[in-house]
Amino acid sequence: MREMPGPTAGRPPHPTRPFPTGTVLGGGRCFPPPLLFPCSGAEHPRPGQRRCRWPGRCRCLGAVPGEVPVPGAVSGAVPVPRAAARADPGAGRGGAVEQTPPVAHGSPGLGEMPMAISPGLLVVAGSFAAFRLLNRGLERLVPPPPSARRNRWKWRNIWTSLAHSVLSGGGALAGFCLHPGLSEDLVGTHPPGAHSLVAVSVGYFLEDFVDMLCNQKLHQSWELLFHHSVVIVCFGIAVLLHQYVGFALVALLVEINSIFLHLRQILLMANLVHTTCYRLNSIINLGTYVVFRIATLAWMTRWLFLNRENVPPATYAVGTVGMAIMTPMNIILFYRLLRSDFFKSSREVQREKEQ
Repeated sequence: MREMPGPTAGRPPHPTRPFPTGTVLGGGRCFPPPLLFPCSGAEHPRPGQRRCRWPGRCRCLGAVPGEVPVPGAVSGAVPVPRAAARADPGAGRGGAVEQTPPVAHGSPGLGEMPMAISPGLLVVAGSFAAFRLLNRGLERLVPPPPSARRNRWKWRNIWTSLAHSVLSGGGALAGFCLHPGLSEDLVGTHPPGAHSLVAVSVGYFLEDFVDMLCNQKLHQSWELLFHHSVVIVCFGIAVLLHQYVGFALVALLVEINSIFLHLRQILLMANLVHTTCYRLNSIINLGTYVVFRIATLAWMTRWLFLNRENVPPATYAVGTVGMAIMTPMNIILFYRLLRSDFFKSSREVQREKEQ
């Protein structure tokens, strides 16, 4: 007869370290994957409740299909498969039935089939193809005015970017409005669809990177190419690890301001600079720039600093470098907008329209 595990069996050696594969947990609790913060017991399923907070990425007991909690089992005992439970009702209470080790979600062991392509990568690929098709068809949907026909690719590019900004910025804002408690845990929890929204944004930035690389000279687009590279790396980490999705969702709030930035470029190319619509858009653009771009980046930098002890060093380094790059770039862009829209000369406007 096997010796029953002690009362400390299944407890993690450190609150932020994962259990090794095959570790037996007790009480039907679900523990987060490696990079999460320590979480309260209220976030885990109760004993016998087969519902996982982190499906496919945790190692938990009572959340694996095919395993059932045995009545009267001691906390920390190995779960018994359904077939074994039906064959021997005494299993799990010190019976002689051979017990099956628990399944480690998302961590296939030796001899198992290789892991399939991540759904997040499929969303990224689909998003890239969709924005590419949209870019190709926009010239028919929104024909360029005579003043923009010399630069047709940029006309299509700006409208494609506007579509992404409306989708991602509106989606991120809706996520925080519908889930006010999201800001309490930006690492391990996120609203339904948030992961897909971040993956869609990665696909867009890849498409825009390729579009600029193929149609614009490098000395004209290197700043945006560099910006897109940083965003793709940071968002890609969130998509692949299914972590920091909430943090990426905060970053997508910046796209609310991008809506008015792209509208400004469209009005410039349509030669509508001296109109009330352009003036009104310029004021809204600066207001949303301060609220949704500068203030958001400042809040993200503060969050990284306050949680530096809970974030793994590699992830913290990537986030810090990203913030160190994005913040100066956005301050410079804010200065350019002020100078162009409120202290501009006709020569500067013409030069900006031709770029």
